[in-house]
Amino acid sequence: MTTLAVALISVGGTLGGTLGGAVLSQRANREQSERADRQRAGEHRDQVQQARRDLYARLNTTARAYRVAARDSVRAAERGESVDPAVLDAAKEAWAEEYSQAQMVLSKDVLEVASTLNGALGVGYSVVKQLPGSSDPDRSYGRAKAWFSGPLSNGVYLLRVTLRHDLGVEVEPDFERTRMRTLAALDSARRDLERLLASEQAQTARPA
Repeated sequence: MTTLAVALISVGGTLGGTLGGAVLSQRANREQSERADRQRAGEHRDQVQQARRDLYARLNTTARAYRVAARDSVRAAERGESVDPAVLDAAKEAWAEEYSQAQMVLSKDVLEVASTLNGALGVGYSVVKQLPGSSDPDRSYGRAKAWFSGPLSNGVYLLRVTLRHDLGVEVEPDFERTRMRTLAALDSARRDLERLLASEQAQTARPA
């Protein structure tokens, strides 16, 4: 009986040790797998955030470059200097490419700003293109310069600040009110300018 008891205890100890080791091993593997999952999830979040930062940087850069190219075209034309239309067209295409990609990922508030600015930039492009055929060059140049240094400049600035807010880089408690006010002003100015350009174009096309 003693021998049998010792044998049973030995077998039980062996089985217990084996089972205990297996449980500990499974637990360690599970914890290691969970750590790996958390690490992969963290890396994915970092990659998504970095991709968003890169997109926002390109969006901001191309918006500024588009505005500057249009403004410089106006100034050069006013001085009687030759203007290479390819520069403005390239800036326009670069913005259009980034804006097209951004529409798929921007949040509602950011997209609203980018969309309004897109319309304003498009009107600015029309302003530049209509300058050569203007019946009143002085008025047209003055209006163009005012547009690029006023409403459109404010719109490009608003986009930059909105992007920084969305990234959490810049925080202003009253920003939402500022954003809505600036957006409304830009949209109103764009509509007024569109109507004016359309009216002048109609007058030019009207037979004498």
